[in-house]
Amino acid sequence: MTFRFASIPFASIQSQAPGALPGAAPDPLPLLDVHLPPSPSWWPPPAGWWLVLLAVVLVTATVWYLRRRAQRRRVEMERLFDAGVDAAESLPARIAAMSELLRRAARRRDPDAVRLTGDAWLRFLDQGQPVPVFSAGAGRTLLEGGFRRDVGEQEYAALRGIVRARFVELMQGKGGRSRWPRLWHGRGSQVRGTHVQGSQVRGPQKGGPR
Repeated sequence: MTFRFASIPFASIQSQAPGALPGAAPDPLPLLDVHLPPSPSWWPPPAGWWLVLLAVVLVTATVWYLRRRAQRRRVEMERLFDAGVDAAESLPARIAAMSELLRRAARRRDPDAVRLTGDAWLRFLDQGQPVPVFSAGAGRTLLEGGFRRDVGEQEYAALRGIVRARFVELMQGKGGRSRWPRLWHGRGSQVRGTHVQGSQVRGPQKGGPR
């Protein structure tokens, strides 16, 4: 008697689960639900964000302080200029006072500027300006306005505006730290038409410019 066995591939037998019939589809593997961790809370922020916030606050406070200080100093310089000019009685005397104030402020940038005269002085005042308002504008009145009796109100007002702005710029000293209070030290310092002691401007001298 001859016995015959069905040939079944060994790999297919291994892939079948115990107790499963040959040729039956395997059971799918059981899958569990995936649980994601909760999102991190936005508060309190990490330590790095506290450092960034602190840096932003410090930079903002520093910028505000510097601008505030520059604004206060500018206002104080403008008041100093106005007091020195308004102390003179006549328009020629006020123009002479403006000229002297400009020369004192010009020493902040160049100590030899006080020796300049005429067009050379006006060109010095125009340095760094987009428009030459002194050598080719209303600023030319600065040369002879202190000795003229026919200076009009409009001519004087135009001159005062540009001289006042230039005075503040020179006193601020854009090229370095301003030393403007040192320009006014000492007793008996004289501005044409005004007396200056320390940072206090006194009354005008009568008789106009000399």
